Amino acid sequence: MGTGLRFSGSQFWVIHRRRQYGPFDYQWSKDFSGIELLYQGEKFGEYCSVEEIYADLKPFRLPMRVVEVASVVLGATLYGLLNGLSETEKRENLVSQLRKHGLGRFAESIIHTPHRK
Repeated sequence: MGTGLRFSGSQFWVIHRRRQYGPFDYQWSKDFSGIELLYQGEKFGEYCSVEEIYADLKPFRLPMRVVEVASVVLGATLYGLLNGLSETEKRENLVSQLRKHGLGRFAESIIHTPHRK
């Protein structure tokens, strides 16, 4: 597969040009006041509120398309998490957001593998 997404629990990988980038993940901050965004276990951003989001993947030197896809997936994931969407609603929202941002081809191949953290 040349393009797509692979999920395992809360982690996901972006597949771009037959190469996998990840895992991307999130976790609640220690004080539960925000959600930390992770790439390969390293914090690269944080969601504190709708008005306060920080993210910087530049140090990882990822292809811009991977950054775009990861941003949309994380945004859709956080939206689903914070709004109590069902699994079906989360998936529909993710596919919709990828298509809306011109990244629909990544929604055509979504793989779910057993969770291993």
